[in-house]
Parts: sequence; C-alpha cells; structure tokens
Amino acid sequence: MTADTGEVLGAVRATSPHRAEDAPTRRTPLRPRLTRRGRIEAGYFWLFISPWLIGFVGFLLGPMISSVYISLTEWDSFTDPVFVGLDNYTEALTGDPVFWKALWNTFFYAAVSVPVGLAIGVWLANLLNKKVRGRKFFRTLIYLPTLVPLVATAMVFKMVLAPSGPLNDLLGLFGVDGPNWLLDPTWVKPGLIVLSTWGAGAATVLLLSAMNGIPREFYEAAEIDGAGPIRQFWSITFPMITPIIFFNLIMGLIGAFQIFSQVYILTDGGPDNASLTVVPLLFREAFGFYHLGYASAVAWLLFVVIIGFTILAFRTARGWVFYETEVR
Repeated sequence: MTADTGEVLGAVRATSPHRAEDAPTRRTPLRPRLTRRGRIEAGYFWLFISPWLIGFVGFLLGPMISSVYISLTEWDSFTDPVFVGLDNYTEALTGDPVFWKALWNTFFYAAVSVPVGLAIGVWLANLLNKKVRGRKFFRTLIYLPTLVPLVATAMVFKMVLAPSGPLNDLLGLFGVDGPNWLLDPTWVKPGLIVLSTWGAGAATVLLLSAMNGIPREFYEAAEIDGAGPIRQFWSITFPMITPIIFFNLIMGLIGAFQIFSQVYILTDGGPDNASLTVVPLLFREAFGFYHLGYASAVAWLLFVVIIGFTILAFRTARGWVFYETEVR
C-alpha cells in the first residue's frame, strides 16, 4: 500500500460517522419501579416471612455468632468471659485425648450405622414394593417405630440389650452366648448401631415412594430382554432411586455425627469412654464442668467435620447418583 493510499484511508476513518468516540454510550437499564400493587405484595411477603426471620435471627443466627465468640474465651457462665484466642481449639486438637476418643467413636458409629441403615431401608422398600397381600399393613408396621419418641426407644433398648434381655435370649436359641452389650467396651458401639436400625422406616418410606415412581415400561422391556429380578434391581431400580439414597445418606451422616440421646440415656459415654461421642462430650464439658468456651470450640470443630463430610459426599455423588434430566 502506497503512502497516498494510507493518507486517504486515514482521512476516511477520521471523517467516518461510526467512530468509537462518537458512538452513543450504553446505559445500564434502570430497574422498573414497583407499582402500588407490587409494593403491597412485597409488604405482605415480608410480613408473612417475618416470624421465620425473627426465629432465625433470634434462635439460630444470634446464638451461632455468640457461640463463635464464646469459643474464643474461657467462661463458666458465672463470671465474665476471659478472651483466650484459639487456646480452646488448640487444647482440643493437641492436648485432649478424650476429644479424639469421642471423635473416633463418632466416626465409627457414622461409618457403620449409616450404610447399614441405608441397606436395610433399600431391602425393606424393595420387599414392600412387591404386590403381596397385606402390604399396606406391613408398610404401616415398618414406619410405626419412627413415631416413637427417641427417649422411649432408648429406654426400651436398654432392656433389650441387657445381659438377660430379649436379644441375648434370641442369640441363645442359636447357641450363641450374647455379650454384655452396654457394659463391654468391645460391644457397646455395636449395641448403639443395633439401636440405630430401629429408625430405618423413615428412609424406607422415601425409598418406596421413589420405587413407585419408576415407569413400569422399564421393567417390561427388561423382561423382554430376559433380565431376571436381580438384574432388574441393579440395572433399573437402584440407579433410579440413587437421588433418594443420596438424600438419606446426607441426612443420615448429619444425624449420626450429632448422636446424643442414645448415648446419654444408655451409657453416658461409658464404659471408659468407649461409647462417648462428640455431642455428649461437649454437653458434659458445658453443663457438667462449666467449660462453656471449650464446649463451644468442640461444637465448631464438629461443625467443620460435618461440613467436610457433606462436601465429600457431594463430590462423590457425581459418579453414582443418576438424575432423569441429566445427560452424561
């Protein structure tokens, strides 16, 4: 390109009406103002959710913020709190073997009771999904234990798990000498796990509802292809109910890490802290020894553990949870 041509093009650009500096500036559209009807509806919205907001701020958010501050202090609820920084967290993580013992017991209980409860729930739901006589009665019977208060259930199981209780009598029929469930450090955690299976009916109802929602055409196509009941379960039923299994897994983990009433009523953490879990430990520290700062620190450490396992469960769910609207 010659110099004359370059000068001509430059002159054209300079005189062009579409230069960048001459382009109109783009303004951010203003949010439309609410009409009188819209303001009234917004007012009703805030009015209707105000009871929940007041309860959330007053009974959840406020105590949580206070607990964070208390965890950084040494306080016995009778004198003024003394700020100690992260000393309570350091003591729990490095200087308190009882905390690690309680954390291990909690891990063991959650790692065994949650999968066992899910397996029982899936098995019962699959049985109750069959077209058999009296299945409505059995469905009701399976769910009834979940309606019994937890304290009453624990008191009943205190008799069931006694050395001469019904469970050991049942084992005796098969020639097995039953252990002393609640007084033997080796068997006290399995005893609590046996108690946890009592509430499998809640998960069973949700899983049964998911099974009822599976289109019958899937099973008919599988039967035409020659798939048997076991193959149909693992290829159709199980993948279709994985979202409900995942929901029960998350709720089961959160509940297992916060186990309290069963331990407090049956063993109070004994024998020799063999059944002590984190929530009974912080309850003991707070209301037994009046170490409210240390108990708050333990509570927040448990919160971090629960959040960590919940995130881990969501990460692993990508590989085994199937959603109908998801394309892979």
